[in-house]
Amino acid sequence: MASCDNPNVDSDALMTRRQKYDGKTKICVKCKEGAGNIVIRYAVYCKTCFFPLIQMRFKKSLEPSINPVPDGARRKTLKAGGSLVVAFSGGTGSTALLDLVAKTYFPVRNNGETLKGGKDHPRNADQGVWKGKPAVCYVEVCGAFPGEKDRTEEIQNMVQRYLGQPFEYIPLRLEDSFDPMWWSTIRGGESASFARTLRLDMTDEDLRLTEASSSSFNDSPLNRLKAYLSSLPTQTAFHSAIQNLIRLLLLHIAASRKASHLLLGTSLTSLSVNLISGISQGTGFSVSEEAKEEWYPQPGRGMPVRVIRPLRDIGMKECAMWDWWCGLRVDGQTRHLNGSWKHAIGALARDFIFGLETDYPATVSTIARTCAKLAPKHGSEGTCVLCERPAQDGVQEWKSRISIRSYSEASSAVSGNTRPPHLNEEEISNLTKPSASSTPANSSLTPHLCYACHTLLTSRSNRGTSAPLPTGRAAEKISLPVWVNATLAASRSPGGDEDSTPGEVVQTIKMRRVDMKSQISELLLADD
Repeated sequence: MASCDNPNVDSDALMTRRQKYDGKTKICVKCKEGAGNIVIRYAVYCKTCFFPLIQMRFKKSLEPSINPVPDGARRKTLKAGGSLVVAFSGGTGSTALLDLVAKTYFPVRNNGETLKGGKDHPRNADQGVWKGKPAVCYVEVCGAFPGEKDRTEEIQNMVQRYLGQPFEYIPLRLEDSFDPMWWSTIRGGESASFARTLRLDMTDEDLRLTEASSSSFNDSPLNRLKAYLSSLPTQTAFHSAIQNLIRLLLLHIAASRKASHLLLGTSLTSLSVNLISGISQGTGFSVSEEAKEEWYPQPGRGMPVRVIRPLRDIGMKECAMWDWWCGLRVDGQTRHLNGSWKHAIGALARDFIFGLETDYPATVSTIARTCAKLAPKHGSEGTCVLCERPAQDGVQEWKSRISIRSYSEASSAVSGNTRPPHLNEEEISNLTKPSASSTPANSSLTPHLCYACHTLLTSRSNRGTSAPLPTGRAAEKISLPVWVNATLAASRSPGGDEDSTPGEVVQTIKMRRVDMKSQISELLLADD
């Protein structure tokens, strides 16, 4: 095997490298007595030392973010500003997360058992860390995958195994993101008529918005969901859109319950997959939000929600061993691992990280730590209406300079330099000449999107999506999630954040040489 060492340096002067696990070590590195049962990043641990190790990492990632104001030199009593919502999918990570939360902060106390650790200890239910009743929220996604089984009742049975814990089970469905009645319910009975007024033209590069006809009001939320996902240009966009919808459903249900914390069961392995996949799809500006974020609902709609991933320092293997040794049931079915998913960026990132974790486990944690240190040079003044994460300023101008989306953006198309061989100058000029019904700036979704979401809706592929549009639905009339309509309606209202009157719109049009000559014909000298 080739070596990268410097041959000119004395071997005695080099720092001794940490030896990897050689398969011969049998003693736990923690207690130095028990026989090892699991190898974690080249270190051997016994079963007895494994449980406090995982609990320590879990609390170390969660507890510094519980109090509204971070602790100073002296740690204060843990007391959150609102209630708690735990996202649960039935997978390896979320199963371990729910078990850790239940055993650490909501233990079952037998009759006559004395308080351990004092009355102010967070394990004592009389004191409590979070206000109100904690909720366990599950989002059913079978509507996006035809033929899949509804697992709502199975997940409910998995949650109900924690007898004596005050968990409230909240089932959601992916199509709720297109249901005005659900939106009205979580917003306290607010009228949701605005949520059915706008439709998106996916065939238009500018993502033109149009008013919906009265006949489209009768569409079911499931049909709207299917039309939205089927209109997306790529398989990567299809699966990324589902993840965005799940995240926003959880955030809005947390805001409706006045929750201060939303806990996700994202392990270290899954976090690294999400980071690599997200950066590959253009979320580099908000990459720090993937590890830890603080989401702000609309003004007057509740307190900020801190999205915490307490398992971000615990790998998938450790979560699986916790579930196994605790006798927890895990729903191991993964719905999106079909033929089409294998070509998506998320699947490629997943295979890449899983391979690293097998051969170089320390590299996976390095990816997560490195991405956590990344921060944009300039702050953000706006929020994307689709993913509700910080959006970079001037994205569309920058994107128009580095990419050619159509012939109208190709500066060399009309000049004759490297123009398509099958089109002449007259045909290219007709393509670049806009129609009389050009889209005004205030009727386009593009200015309200971040780079990643705009790419998700517009970047094409020769593979496309596998699901056709539902019967009677066209790509020119695609429904938007209810929170997108609510945000756009609020910005257009007189009391919104943006001015309701559109400003001046300036458009540059390439002209044909014949038209240019006719404009200055009076100034030209006659040919002799």
